[in-house]
Amino acid sequence: MKRFSLLIAAAALALAAPAFAQKSKGAKPNTLTPEEVSQGWILLFDGETSFGWSPRGSTQWQVLEGTLTPSAGTGKGVLSTNTEFADYRLTAEFWADEKANSGVFLRSPVSGEIAQTNAYEVNIYDGHEKWPTGSINDVAAIKKRPKTVGKWNTLDITAEGNRLAVRLNGKKAVDATDARYARGTIGLQYNGEGMVKFRNVKLQPIGLKSIFNGKDLTGWKEIPGRKSVYSVTPEGWLNVKNGNGDLQSEGQYGDFVLQLDIISNGEHLNSGVFFRATPGEFWSGYESQIRNQWMGDDRTKPVDFGTGAIYNRQPARRVIPNDREWFTKTIVAAGPHLAVWVNGIQVSDFTDTRPPNENARQGYRSKPGVFSLQGHDPTTDLSFRKIRVQEMPPARTQ
Repeated sequence: MKRFSLLIAAAALALAAPAFAQKSKGAKPNTLTPEEVSQGWILLFDGETSFGWSPRGSTQWQVLEGTLTPSAGTGKGVLSTNTEFADYRLTAEFWADEKANSGVFLRSPVSGEIAQTNAYEVNIYDGHEKWPTGSINDVAAIKKRPKTVGKWNTLDITAEGNRLAVRLNGKKAVDATDARYARGTIGLQYNGEGMVKFRNVKLQPIGLKSIFNGKDLTGWKEIPGRKSVYSVTPEGWLNVKNGNGDLQSEGQYGDFVLQLDIISNGEHLNSGVFFRATPGEFWSGYESQIRNQWMGDDRTKPVDFGTGAIYNRQPARRVIPNDREWFTKTIVAAGPHLAVWVNGIQVSDFTDTRPPNENARQGYRSKPGVFSLQGHDPTTDLSFRKIRVQEMPPARTQ
């Protein structure tokens, strides 16, 4: 438990302070611009906490001056996201000295050791004889040996199907194909020597497909006999008024990335996005809560779990959005692990350890199900747009 102490302390300090400001020109690292949020980018590291990450191996990691930094003398290890991803664009900045042998792991196993034998490693070590910085170990080597020591550098990585491409400081490093791993976590490596640190670690899911056409409710079914009114506005938004009610997608999804824009057109309105829900069954499945309300002036104390929570399971660690303002929600479901980002900030990180059950309200459900948009009560008035989803390939074997 000792190796978690620095991470826990940093997280507690950060949550007590006002944070998560959106990025503008000249703003601090580890933030997103409004344009990036609109494009579906999410922060994997918020610059202030290690929320969403877990260490594997002996390395002790700390949040230090806006970076994820291993503590010298604590041995080898990898800091891994708790969330799996499949197809994405990943950017990260790193600083390394001449001794540090590090890397960014892609599509890693969800538990156990992470190594180049069970994941893709984008290497960070200029002095490596075969795989210098920017190479993907055992896949493709950069042609011209770079010089990255002692300065900040940027990796821009694309993982899309079998294609793996890396750009280093804006220049092409490698572009290759490999079919061994289709999904997994993302890891930051420390090999026990020298110094390396990371910042601006962010990800954009790619290949999402729209499931709302902006014209009518084709592809969606309303559970009859309820009071909610679902319609498409002249602007092309899916609106729900009154309640209660339930509008379900015709498609069913198991492991996925779902992104959508939402606006609450009143004060502290209550709604939710259900997933892995049973078709035709009212308000079933997991619920990603919508409620922009907090206690007093403290956004870290949500009312009724708060927007981005896994309702009745884990409250949002902070209420990010405001009423009457559009916000972007990203939901990632991969096996028992569920995570939600709001405006690119991760607010929930939940693993369902309950016994299996057909109804996710009663136990763990891995079976695919429908999405549903909730009309909660007579005050309901919310709109949704840009509803799109990426289906993940089957879970990888360790």
